[in-house]
Amino acid sequence: MKSNEALGALADLLLSGSVEVVDLAAVLGPDTPLIKLPPELAVDTPKIEIHKISAYDDKGPWWAWNWLKLGEHSGTHFDAPRHWITGKDYSDGSTDTIAPQNFVAPVNVIDCSKQSSADHDYLLTAEDVKAWEAEHGAIRPGEWVVMRTDWYKRNGSEAEFLNANETGPHAPGPSVDCIEYIISTGAIGWGSETIGTDAGQAGGMEPPFPAHSLMHKANRYGLASLCNLDKLPAKGAILIAAPLKIENGTGSPCRVLALVPKA
Repeated sequence: MKSNEALGALADLLLSGSVEVVDLAAVLGPDTPLIKLPPELAVDTPKIEIHKISAYDDKGPWWAWNWLKLGEHSGTHFDAPRHWITGKDYSDGSTDTIAPQNFVAPVNVIDCSKQSSADHDYLLTAEDVKAWEAEHGAIRPGEWVVMRTDWYKRNGSEAEFLNANETGPHAPGPSVDCIEYIISTGAIGWGSETIGTDAGQAGGMEPPFPAHSLMHKANRYGLASLCNLDKLPAKGAILIAAPLKIENGTGSPCRVLALVPKA
């Protein structure tokens, strides 16, 4: 099939509803959970603020609009390589320089929901990923890999979403060898349903925060606080994750979407 015919077929499938668009993003607003960092490491992202400019009133009689105050890594968001020190030198590593071709790609969804429910500190390993590939097929270069945990169902409560106690945050994520293996497949990025792309206890790994440190060192991307991964098949969906084109941006809140064949 020629490329123009393939696009025409996709358009027909979208219009007929045979391919549906699944929203993988959380609502962005003042109550959006934000990551909390140890005070000795960094300053936390400020709470999201939405300020009215006008709403059909004397400040603008026919229109309504707002101005926003928010961090680049708020809510469902895209991590560019320059987000981490290991990726700071890539000329194509900020949200305004990444090739737009990279914002649309097939996605592999690894279901870890049962393990994550039983163990909030569950770590997906390289062997787990290889076992998943044996069942569902290989991860190909240029594809996304995302970890389904159903953690997004906690997103309505910051305390439940962060799940922190005196020993720190507890949330599932990848092991070091998991990220090393995913990079070796040529995958374009790694995504999770938790507040960040790493496990809650990843600060104690070597290297610390491997999903950030290693993925961005390899000029790959991250997606955090994803939602509704339980609505995607293991393979066969297309992920669309286009960050705002922020000058020298290290990341961006993102309306992540998936094109999914309807059963």
